[in-house]
Amino acid sequence: MFTLASPVTDFFSSITWLWIIDLVVFLAVAVAIFIFFNRHHSIKLAVLLSIYMLVYMAVYVAYCCIEGSGLYITLQILKYTTIFIIIAIIVVYQNDFKVMFAKVARGSDKVYDINATDEALINSAHEMVTACQNMAKNDIGALIILVRTSVPDRILDTGTELNAIVSSGLLESIFSTKGPLHDGAVVVKGNRILSAGCFLPLSKEVDIAKDLGTRHRAAIGITEESDAVAIVVSEETGVISIAQAGKIVRYMTPERLLDEIKLAYNVSAKPKTTEKKRERKFI
Repeated sequence: MFTLASPVTDFFSSITWLWIIDLVVFLAVAVAIFIFFNRHHSIKLAVLLSIYMLVYMAVYVAYCCIEGSGLYITLQILKYTTIFIIIAIIVVYQNDFKVMFAKVARGSDKVYDINATDEALINSAHEMVTACQNMAKNDIGALIILVRTSVPDRILDTGTELNAIVSSGLLESIFSTKGPLHDGAVVVKGNRILSAGCFLPLSKEVDIAKDLGTRHRAAIGITEESDAVAIVVSEETGVISIAQAGKIVRYMTPERLLDEIKLAYNVSAKPKTTEKKRERKFI
């Protein structure tokens, strides 16, 4: 008479260190996948994939434990389904993998410690919005890269180091067609312009609108490889756009642009200096 105890006992008696290592690797991959989707706010997908992996493990153990269990076809289907799921994840989250591999390939980037107060950051945000509005009215093209964390050395090395406080006048003079740095991008971190005239990688996406030029493709390209925020002013139309995580949003109003910059800075309060100026006007 067949009993489950016998094959289960035989299975556990045949467990080796290699089998344990295999199990640990499987669990490590499962945890990494769960953390990945959790960070991308895809909890439901993470739970579904966790359930799928548990089913896969159960079928695999049952196939190995119970002789003649008839689960060979099921196991093969699960194997090919796993391959399909892996390919689908790579396709859907390709930008995240590009960022990860880019970081590994270039190593550690230079980290600039800029200790700016919230007031200074908000003032910088207002200065950038003012500059973008003025350049849009005068049909002057611009590309401003707002860096949140590290700064890619390969990009900074292509430009001219400035290390200057952000101001609308400085930004407008940099992107003036009569200036030598107007064709490149300005890299900003905190309340300082680190470099100007920088060249950026162009996006290789084929679904980008045909009316978007090189500046827009460069803005999308840098945000595909980093967590930077790119602000673009179109020279032809005067339209202000903002790119993040490989996506671009056009027709930004000054209010919305200011909110996006504050969000990138992780600040929301109004600058005290602005309030003081307003009080002086009423005195």
